[in-house]
Amino acid sequence: MRRVSKQFLRDNLFGLSLTLIGLLFLALAGVLYLGHGRFPEFAMADGQGLEGPEIDALEKQNRAFERIAQAVTPAVVNIRTTQIIKVQQSPFFMDPFFRQFFGDMFGPQMGIPREQREHALGSGVIVSPEGYIVTNSHVIAKATEIEVMLADKRTFKAKVVGADPRTDVGVIKIDGKGLPTVPWGDSASLKVGAIVMAFGNPFGLNFTVTRGIVSAVGRSGLGIEQYEDFIQTDAPFNPGNSGGALINVRGQVIGINTAILSPTQGPGGQGGWTGVGFAIPSNLVKHAMESLIKTGKVSRGYLGLAVGDLNPALARQFKVPDLSGVLINQVEPGAPAEKGGLKQGDVIRTLNGQTVDGADRFRALVAGASPGSEMTLGILREGQPLTLKVSLSEQPGGAAGGGAGKPSSESTLRGITAQELTPSIREQLGLSPQTRGVVISDLEEDSPAAQQGLQPGDVIESINRQPVRSLEEFDRMAAQATGDVLLRVNRQGSSAFVVVSP
Repeated sequence: MRRVSKQFLRDNLFGLSLTLIGLLFLALAGVLYLGHGRFPEFAMADGQGLEGPEIDALEKQNRAFERIAQAVTPAVVNIRTTQIIKVQQSPFFMDPFFRQFFGDMFGPQMGIPREQREHALGSGVIVSPEGYIVTNSHVIAKATEIEVMLADKRTFKAKVVGADPRTDVGVIKIDGKGLPTVPWGDSASLKVGAIVMAFGNPFGLNFTVTRGIVSAVGRSGLGIEQYEDFIQTDAPFNPGNSGGALINVRGQVIGINTAILSPTQGPGGQGGWTGVGFAIPSNLVKHAMESLIKTGKVSRGYLGLAVGDLNPALARQFKVPDLSGVLINQVEPGAPAEKGGLKQGDVIRTLNGQTVDGADRFRALVAGASPGSEMTLGILREGQPLTLKVSLSEQPGGAAGGGAGKPSSESTLRGITAQELTPSIREQLGLSPQTRGVVISDLEEDSPAAQQGLQPGDVIESINRQPVRSLEEFDRMAAQATGDVLLRVNRQGSSAFVVVSP
């Protein structure tokens, strides 16, 4: 080990002393410098906070957010639903002799039905003085009783006006006087970066507010709903926020909170907040609400064509400079699209001035328009720009405005939601280009098809030995499908026959 010599210390003692004296002088000067208030903008008097123009600006911003919260909170409601479920219990387990020894350790079994009540919490927002409340369809699904509590602790029994599972919009109504409301905003004018506030009822706590920005608009292809045109935000959503309001800085509803992007958790775990939440745009919600109030169902716009996303190879073939837009794969004879001059091979680039980002959002925009309204479409045909005006008709029999369908409640194939098998979907499912049919996009759990093992992503190639070549053919054949129905189903490239019984 190296050592420091005494001579070295003696030779350097004077220099060290001067250094220490200098440091002490600088420290004393710094104290005097601050003590004389040379940095008043950072100084805080005893018991006082920071001051200055920048702090005043933040205070002004805080007062604006407080004003928004005070105006909106009274119209945000807590929704409590009750669902009565019948479970089966074996007569054997109801025998007093058996129960004397085993009690209820075996739980519900097949046999005698017994009722159970399940409760759930959600949020909603009052949007009219008549007591109409918008929420999510999944909040009120299968509810037998609905109770609504306002911020002032008033409670009401609510009735279901209608629900639209395809967009996850639900509408309920309460009867009351002096009800607070929140006005609608225009979600079409919303820009990325705009400040938004999310109101709801997380974890059963009453009326909380979070704040963030709009991260993206027009989000689709998430597989959450059939029609997707979501607003993405980093304003935190928590369990119980479903059906709550997404509010702009003018205190207007510009979205209804519906879902979060959450990591998969282990057994018993719940996915947490990751900074990605989705809200249904207010324009889509308002259209669905007005239609449900007026007719009890949602009337959707219909073009009568099937579209698919572009890829680099398709863009080169159809002379499109980039991947923006959707390619028309099929035009139904006599449909509004054909009457408006659209043709197979056209690429739709804009809809009413809005850029068309993909097939999912295009379908949502068409379906969200009112039947009879006119759309202006900017297209490319063989690389040449054209502008066409098309008048929408009403979507027939559950078919989608860009390609989706659902059989009636009387059909054996009820509970199936299907859509066109486009080239992009074939590629996603790993199917050969020769595969024909319609793809199941959604399936009700208690439907006959689900009971036979069908699932979303399956392709229905034929019904009762008749080939399914389009969504229109599927709608027609599915409507006539009663009794035992023979399906040929393609799953991940392998086909098999399945019999679905009513």
